[in-house]
Amino acid sequence: MFLRLSAVETSGRGASEDSALLKGRKVGFSDFLHKLVSSQHLCQHLDTQKILQRRSRLSREEEEKSLVSSVNTETSQMKPSDFDYLKVIGKGSFGKVLLARHRKQGGYYAVKVLQKKIIVKRKEQRHVMAERSVLLKGLQHPFLVGLHFSFQTPNTLYFVLDYVNGGELFYHLQREGSFPEPRAAFYTAEMAMALGYLHSLDIVYRDLKPENILLDSEGHVMLTDFGLCKEGVAIGGIMHTFCGTPEYLAPEVLQGHPYSPAVDWWGLGTVLFEMLYGLPPFYSRTKAEMFENILHAPLQFRSGASQPARSLLEGLLERCVSKRLGESRDLEELQEHPFFVSINWDDLLARKVTPPFIPKVTGPCDVSYIDPEFTLQPVHTSVNEKCPIGATSEAFPGFSFMNPAEYETAELVS
Repeated sequence: MFLRLSAVETSGRGASEDSALLKGRKVGFSDFLHKLVSSQHLCQHLDTQKILQRRSRLSREEEEKSLVSSVNTETSQMKPSDFDYLKVIGKGSFGKVLLARHRKQGGYYAVKVLQKKIIVKRKEQRHVMAERSVLLKGLQHPFLVGLHFSFQTPNTLYFVLDYVNGGELFYHLQREGSFPEPRAAFYTAEMAMALGYLHSLDIVYRDLKPENILLDSEGHVMLTDFGLCKEGVAIGGIMHTFCGTPEYLAPEVLQGHPYSPAVDWWGLGTVLFEMLYGLPPFYSRTKAEMFENILHAPLQFRSGASQPARSLLEGLLERCVSKRLGESRDLEELQEHPFFVSINWDDLLARKVTPPFIPKVTGPCDVSYIDPEFTLQPVHTSVNEKCPIGATSEAFPGFSFMNPAEYETAELVS
């Protein structure tokens, strides 16, 4: 179930550590299939408090019902032949990810083509539908994935998402070893806003790691992979499911204790630590030792990070959940921390802050940050349906969806 990333020269990591890290954890199938995200400038005029304002559960349910009823009548018109498929940009056990162009509208998208039979065989329907459900919440946020369409044929599921091509955060960490503190602060702030927004919708992300963080063509962060998200968990709510990537698991998850949205702030701390130091905070070549480190080892800092950075890491990587930064007032607590003193949160949300690094891409067809192992594969076999129609056609009821904005565009074009 693992995808291989292209080999990239690294600096700042020991060769043996880097080799073990790459072999031990990079990169799961869903890590690429779900890291296809929005490059559109959404919510440019929303202020921080408005976008984080919590809506009542009843209100959200009514909005979702209204959204579904307004678009599902038209989704039967969407079909694979509506797109020209240009490049394979990812591959895994369930299918492929394709760079595609809409034939009538002309827009470029990332299309996940997933085989139902394999998903059902591996009992992954829940994760696939969880991602769709989270996307259907109308996540109009500048640092989260945007769903344009989802549709299905008797044997195949299609997610049509915004395509960004600035590369994984992990790719850039591989290449550079670590980031200067201002760059790490910028990425951490954008990730924090995305997590805070999810929490305001009672959604816990649960799987923050560099492989699930992309940069768009302008250098802004985009969170991906909603397959492990858990809905309906308010601040203060608890969950019991064990999931996530070992290096980034919070202690309460490892111990099998109930946990809350605060697991995401632990995850943010691990990613920040890795951006500053090149490896996760409790990393070991053996899982058993790494788990023991997460549960008991002291947090050790090497030279280089400022006192505010260390203070933030200590707050986020606090084993006692009740004392962890973000546990009581969520994003607001992080925004008040001295590490982010230079961040204008409203400008950040509006994408008015110039990113510290801008990927060198020439356009949507520039796939230079994507492994040639994928992009050199032939496309035509990716969308063919060769399996006979079976019971799997009934395993994903209500999957089809069309973004209302896309419906309006389609009406104008047709």
